[in-house]
Amino acid sequence: MPPVPDRLRDAKVSRAQFFRLMGGIAVAAMAPASLAACSTRPETTGAAAGGSGATQLSFVGVADQKTPMDALVAAYKKVAPQVSIGASYAPTDQVQTSLRTQLGAGNAPDLHVVYPGNGSAMSMSQIASAGLLADLSAQAWTKTIPTGFKPAFQQDGKTYIFSAGSSVIGAIYNKKVFQEAGVEAPPTTWTEFLDVCEKIKKAGKTPIALGAQTPWVTQLITYALVPSTVYAKDPTFDDKQLAGQATFAGSGWVQAMEMYLELQKRGFFNDNPNGTTFEQQTSMVATGKAGMAIQVSAVLPDFRKAASGPDDLSMFPVPGADDAAQVWIPAGVVVGLGAGAKSKHLDQATAFIDFLGRQENINAYAKAISAIPLTQDANSTIDPAVESFLPFTKDRAVPFMDQRWPNAEVQPTHFAVVQDLLAGRTSIGDALKKMDEAYKK
Repeated sequence: MPPVPDRLRDAKVSRAQFFRLMGGIAVAAMAPASLAACSTRPETTGAAAGGSGATQLSFVGVADQKTPMDALVAAYKKVAPQVSIGASYAPTDQVQTSLRTQLGAGNAPDLHVVYPGNGSAMSMSQIASAGLLADLSAQAWTKTIPTGFKPAFQQDGKTYIFSAGSSVIGAIYNKKVFQEAGVEAPPTTWTEFLDVCEKIKKAGKTPIALGAQTPWVTQLITYALVPSTVYAKDPTFDDKQLAGQATFAGSGWVQAMEMYLELQKRGFFNDNPNGTTFEQQTSMVATGKAGMAIQVSAVLPDFRKAASGPDDLSMFPVPGADDAAQVWIPAGVVVGLGAGAKSKHLDQATAFIDFLGRQENINAYAKAISAIPLTQDANSTIDPAVESFLPFTKDRAVPFMDQRWPNAEVQPTHFAVVQDLLAGRTSIGDALKKMDEAYKK
């Protein structure tokens, strides 16, 4: 394995330290109610308004950013009426390729989606290393980033991404389907989880909707299980992997993949997951054709929109162990945005991000995507659907796996090998061997 880059060595925070430093997501880094008054507020003249004339900014994001961004762009228009923001949205997989190409070609939008940490082509570390992201460190909100989250936001001590908070991965479930199948409460162990799936199957419904045709969906079941099969047993696994002392193939990743395939072998997925999209997965759960989907809480609003009523759906942690005390969960910084370092309207673009960093806007953004706000005040809210995750966040939660991977090769390899496993084209051993090879690149 090549030497660990300085930027990763400097940012190394073990998963145990991550949440010890935070003191728990729900109570960490409580921001004072007066934070908004401390922020740099863009004015309607000067840099924020583009001087004497109007300024048109462009923003390219992913679908789950649309709801909060539409509302906050409208709110910003009242603060800086001479600045207009033209927003467009694309599926995650397209953004990872087309937008990254634009960045490299020098014709990127003024503002665009950025993924926290490292591990994807559009991640903060990858883009900042190429000199393509503007430094946001002078903005007041950056001083309130919880210590444990800094590696997701910062490189070499500088902040390059805004994110409104953190999300969790778990099971979004249809309450009516559970009730009709005789499921009285969400499961708390793996055996109970399998029993729930069996009851739903016997009731004539698909237990778990899986939209594996959409590549990013393939990773979520693994991510839900690995905290229990890997990090509950060895919280320092990431550090050992970076040092070349641990591998995917020689760890609890094997057990997680076996559990993933057990769900398929027992008929708990819909037919042809590799031919099913995220949108179809969403519809299946929302309309009651399926009992649940393993998903990130940021897409919970999409599921609710497709349901007959928002109260039809809720979430619970996926129990990846038979000892409830050994069940850990994934919790990570949600997808955010940054300003292009080469933007012709850099002052105006960064002024908008500063506006997003006001506490009231952090609250609004986080609420719109069912996230736990980055910092909190008396007006911050937690979506009732994710409240069951909060007891885990103090010392039994870990960041999303890719946020500590050293390059942008592992994640797409993970997508591909899961699709191959579901199609019966590879073995777990060969799949994890490919991930290990990608990790070393």
